[in-house]
Amino acid sequence: MKYTPVIGLEIHVELKTKSKMFCGCSADYFGQKPNTHTCPVCLGLPGALPVPNQQAIDWCVMIGMALNCEIPLFSKFDRKNYFYPDLAKGYQISQYDQPFCLKGSIKLSNGKTIGITRVHMEEDTAKLMHEGKDSLVDFNRSGVPLVEIVTEPDFDNAADVKEYLQKLQQIVRYLNVANADMEKGDMRLEPNISLRKEDEKYLPKYKVEVKNINSFRFVEKTIEYEITRQTEILDSGKLPAQETRGWDEKKQITYSQRTKEEANEYRYFPEPDIPPLRWNKSSIRQLAKQMPELPDAKLKRFQKEYDLPIYDAEILTREKSMADYFEECVKVSTLQPKSIANYIINKKINIEEVLPAMLVKQIIQSTQTATVDDESLGKIIDEVISENQKAVEDFKNGKETVIMFLVGQVMKKSKQKLDANIVKTLLIKKLNSYG
Repeated sequence: MKYTPVIGLEIHVELKTKSKMFCGCSADYFGQKPNTHTCPVCLGLPGALPVPNQQAIDWCVMIGMALNCEIPLFSKFDRKNYFYPDLAKGYQISQYDQPFCLKGSIKLSNGKTIGITRVHMEEDTAKLMHEGKDSLVDFNRSGVPLVEIVTEPDFDNAADVKEYLQKLQQIVRYLNVANADMEKGDMRLEPNISLRKEDEKYLPKYKVEVKNINSFRFVEKTIEYEITRQTEILDSGKLPAQETRGWDEKKQITYSQRTKEEANEYRYFPEPDIPPLRWNKSSIRQLAKQMPELPDAKLKRFQKEYDLPIYDAEILTREKSMADYFEECVKVSTLQPKSIANYIINKKINIEEVLPAMLVKQIIQSTQTATVDDESLGKIIDEVISENQKAVEDFKNGKETVIMFLVGQVMKKSKQKLDANIVKTLLIKKLNSYG
């Protein structure tokens, strides 16, 4: 039987604020000695009170704006209760029914619109490390600001999922609110995957969530594996279990972790230690003014303003730093933007080392040709003709393409950058004069 995949995504992005979400500890924990960036708040000690990080909240709202979300004027934090060794308090401060951002969307290159259910703010958990039979807990990550972006189940293939994830990573980097480095765990990917019969329209009665994937390639593999696994279960007349699974890269399989929790099992209730947050429209407008030009808008502008093909514009706008570098090069030169784009793309310029003005100078030098007097050039051409009699005979016999070989030999012998058209014209004149 044929099935259609139904896929939704939950993406966690760590913000790069200096301090944690609810305390003053440094959020720069990666690679630090375990349990050195902690205090009573992020250790969950009795009596410690959380104080929200305003910068993190603003950045969360800006992500929501970039994803075309509605920004409610009233919001609150909630307690998400569950027991796990990486959660010292026995609950996580998160958001449930009144998050900062709701009902957004993002458009893919194929024209398909992906709905964004919500963008909400929470605190990260501690990190578990397993050594042999022992499990150790590092609380440096506990309390780091974490934004969760939840989509509607609008995906039906792995390729669209990958494009969405790449666009999301690009957006948060353009906003300069997160590094989104997946190898460091700054961006963690969790697809929810289920299948329905091809002719059905309603959502399946189950879903399988695969947790904490850290690469776009692994997400694709996970989805493809789950589609195959779930198809086999459905074909046998059974229903796949609603559960949370992990991805084993070595075995190239997913494996069961635990039964999937329902929202009511977390016993959400409003966080009593943090008052509700109320926005006014002027505050929202102020945040909107801080928004940079986003990737899709920049891509379209580069095509229109600089007359670039979409291929060039796409490469130049992948990273904001590269886009800014290109525009600075255009600003300090009189060269055609297309020639600058070609040079940057083809030469793979290190923009950290080559200043824009230096790059423009390189391009000009690379396009300049040496001027050689006709007498000197004539002598070189005579030598080339003398040394390549077979090529000369081929030319006389009608094989005109051989002329470019002879042009190359002249250029090589001159050891200068000559105008190939001038060399070609003189060569043909000489060859014809030899009868």
